[in-house]
Order: sequence, then C-alpha cells, then structure tokens
Amino acid sequence: MEVLERLQQREAEGNPIRVGLVGCGHMGSGMVHVTHQMAGMETIAISDVAPARALETWRKLGFSDSDVCITNDRGQAEDALRARKRVLTEDSVMLAQLDGLDAVVEATGSTEVGARVAWTGIMNSHHVIMLNVETDVTVGPLLHRLARKSGCVYTAASGDEPGVCKMLYDFARTLGFEVVCLGKGKNNPIDLNATPESCREEAERRGMSPKMLSAFKDGSKTMVELAAMSNATGLQPDIPGMHGPKADVAELNQVLIPREDGGVLSRRGCVDYATGKVAPGVFAVITSPDPRIRVDMRFLSMGDGPYYTLYRPYHLCNVETPISVAEAVLYGESTIVSKRMVSEVAAIAKRTLQAGETAGEIGGPDYFGRTYRYVEARAQRAIPLGLVPSGTVLQPIGKGELLTEANFAPDPDTFVCKLRRMQDAQLAMEGQG
Repeated sequence: MEVLERLQQREAEGNPIRVGLVGCGHMGSGMVHVTHQMAGMETIAISDVAPARALETWRKLGFSDSDVCITNDRGQAEDALRARKRVLTEDSVMLAQLDGLDAVVEATGSTEVGARVAWTGIMNSHHVIMLNVETDVTVGPLLHRLARKSGCVYTAASGDEPGVCKMLYDFARTLGFEVVCLGKGKNNPIDLNATPESCREEAERRGMSPKMLSAFKDGSKTMVELAAMSNATGLQPDIPGMHGPKADVAELNQVLIPREDGGVLSRRGCVDYATGKVAPGVFAVITSPDPRIRVDMRFLSMGDGPYYTLYRPYHLCNVETPISVAEAVLYGESTIVSKRMVSEVAAIAKRTLQAGETAGEIGGPDYFGRTYRYVEARAQRAIPLGLVPSGTVLQPIGKGELLTEANFAPDPDTFVCKLRRMQDAQLAMEGQG
C-alpha cells in the first residue's frame, strides 16, 4: 500500500483526512500532535469531559482560542468546521454525528462511552478507530458487522499491542507458517491488589491516571489486549489468565511452546504474555514442518528451530494510531477487530464485595479482569469485564471470586449492556454461546 503517497496527494489537493477524537487524555492528546505533523491528515474536532485539557492541546500546537469553536450544538459545530475552525465539545455522541469528519478515534477507555461513540459513528457512516480495546472485547463482533453493513470500517488501532501482534500474525500466516503462540511482553508481574491509591505516586510521576496504571498493574489491560488478539485470530488462552512466564526474547521459542517439546503450553495456537526483557515488544512463536524452510531459517539467523520467534521490540500506542485511520479511510481496511468471541475477559473480585454495592470503573479497587476461553466463561455465567462498571452486587462476593449472573447484575440501562444483549442474541442464533 502506498499510504504515504496517498496522504501526500491529499495534502497537495487540500483535502486531508479529517479526524474527530473522543478522549483527549495522555493518549488522545499525543495522537493530535502526531496528526498535526503528518501530511494529509488533521484532527479537527475533539470531545473531552475536561474541555480545558483539549484546548491546551491545540494551544501547544499554535492555534489561538479564536481558531476553536467550543459548543455542544451540532449545527454550530458543523458551521465551524465549514469555516475551517476546530471544534471542541463535551458531547462525544454529537461529535460522532458530525458531517465533515472522515473518521472518529475513540480513546477514553470507558466501555460505555466507547460503545455509544462507535455505534453513533457507524450509524453516521464514519470510520471508527478504537484506542479502547475494552469496548472491542465486549461488543466488537457486533460493531464490526454493523460497520460492514453501513459501508464503513470499525477497527482497533495500530500501535496498541493487539494491532501490532496482528501484523506479526498476518505476516506469518500469509507465508504459511503455523503460529504456535502470539503475545506481548509485560514489564512487571501482575499485582492483583493494585488500586488507584497504591499506584498514585507512580502514576503522578509518570503523568498517568492512577486508575489506568492500576488497570495495567492488576493485569486487566493485559487480559483485554490478549483477548482482542484471540478474538481476531482464533488463537486461545491455554489456561484462564494465561501462563505469563518470565522469559527473555531468546527464551520465548523455548518456553511458549508445547509441553512435549519442553514448553508450558498444553496446545498449539495460543495467546499469552511474558514478563522479563520482552516489553515493550510483541512476539509470535512460529514453526514449519518443511525441512527446507528450516534450513533457510537457520541460514537467516533465526535459529535451529523447529520454533522461531518473530519479535517487534516496540509498540508506539497512540503514535501509530493514524496509520489505522489512513488505512480505513484510504483502503477500507481494518487493523484488528474481534470478529468472533473466542475469549472473554471476566471480572474477579479484588476485595470482598457486599450486597448492594455499586461497582466502580475498570482499574479501581473493586475487581480485575482475567481472560478465559469464551465457552468456559459462558458455562460459568461470568460477567464480562466491560459490563461491570455501575452494576450492582446481588450477594457477597469474596476476594478472588468470579462475578457471575448469580451474584452480580450489570446495569441494564447502559448502552454497552444493550449492545451486548444484541450481540449475545446474534451469536446464539449462530450457535455460539
């Protein structure tokens, strides 16, 4: 694909790809800076619950306050875009409706906001790019199908580990290799007791939200990312929560392989993660039964086999997101999407939860996520992680126990819950679930 050339052409024609962003936090604001330096792409509208934060992003890029229209009125916003002004709003759904946008990037991490924005964007024929994998692993299959019917693209973003892993997977499978294990590095062991308060000092030092850092430390983000890889490729978690062995890059093709060959996996075709000196990279452990190909792989310094490691030592998160935007708009292609439910991220109590309590957000002190095979999660009537926020505890749930339909009720009035019911019904009709 000639993405650079196509973008340069659009720049020369004065017709850049016009992007709307929902969520101007650390990731979102960084993406705005990237699109500002690119040829052929501009972020022209931003929605954020803290408008001053988004306004400051544009100020740092040299825009004056008079260049920005601050409004929650759709008509005013569209008039401003026609006048070549930027638009800033607190209304994320309104942003996703705007004429004049080619694509909407969702970067909040909230499954409720993500579901509303994605649905609205698709209904308005906008390509939707998710820096919100939590939403994708909850209702991604439904959103993907709706987008295809509407003639637009719904996709998770390049730069997040799932998108970068999918590139490795596609590369290997295109060449006929078997992918034995696909995964990512995690820079520290999972701390199931992490809370925003325990993470606050480090989060403030790193310029992060304590809740987001807590979701990384308690493993929820890793579980979500690996479930997204699973749902996009058909690879499965070997065990609930996966193995997560400590291994360096050179050890991946000795550890994340079948047990009969000295590894930890009970099967081939898995997703997993490794702690050690793998992060911030991603990997695919691959193999081929062809002796001649093994000769070539040895000649190419890939080792003696039969297992080889494809390794990308970085993922650039929001910095790479515009690549997914460009591919969606220019070619109608998705980077990675949950096309089916192979894995489910279920919620586990982080502390004892009492009947009547209302659950907080992902990364909070109440629960964490753990990846299961979808059929196992359904058999246990587990509550998907993305449906837990604002739900109600029905009876006491002990620390470390699974949240299930017997002890917990998601909020039925949330939009993400309504979409999930639609998805469950659709999958049931197809014999899944």
